Amino acid sequence: MALVGGNIARSPGPLVVDLVAIGSVKPRRVLTRAGARPGDELYVSGRLGAAAAGLASLRASRVDPMTARTPTCEARHLRPEPRLRLGLLLGRTRTARACLDLSDGLADGVRQIARASGVGAVIEADDLPIDPDARAWFDRHGGSALEAALSGGEDYELLFAVSPKNRRLLASVQRLLPNLPITRVGRVMNSPRIELRRDGRTGELPPGFAHFSGESR
Repeated sequence: MALVGGNIARSPGPLVVDLVAIGSVKPRRVLTRAGARPGDELYVSGRLGAAAAGLASLRASRVDPMTARTPTCEARHLRPEPRLRLGLLLGRTRTARACLDLSDGLADGVRQIARASGVGAVIEADDLPIDPDARAWFDRHGGSALEAALSGGEDYELLFAVSPKNRRLLASVQRLLPNLPITRVGRVMNSPRIELRRDGRTGELPPGFAHFSGESR
């Protein structure tokens, strides 16, 4: 058991490695989970759900070695790529008001930003950039690619809030990272509710990943 990023985490394995990084940053470039305001737009980098599909693929191959695997998703699970340059650019240009990485899934990230900022949010399910290989895996083997994108975690993409007046700044950031998709997935609301809009219906956003159960919470 370990304290990771302010949260208590648990591993079933015989070894837990805890790392602490210490550094400094100029105050005007700091991006925290707080700072989102009603009317801001929520964006995510990259594609979602691949790490969850990769973990499912690895587990399935242990049960049945003949199971068709998804190497691209397995690589995303085993060797995630943190979006360091994007985070630096968002902070340096002051494009984003709030930001965090999606280690525990999009649903958890939205809740953390909303809680820290004292706001609500609505996520558009149809706009989520679900990884196509992840979608194909769940279509073949069962399960929900949408659920993986919302609650699977370990994608380590960035979720961030941007004021509509900063869309030009965001476009400039995107031009510096032409191979990294950035997708608007929702918006920040004044209401405290955290909602998911899907097929014209609005309901509560599903829970995120829970470390102690290893399941959505």
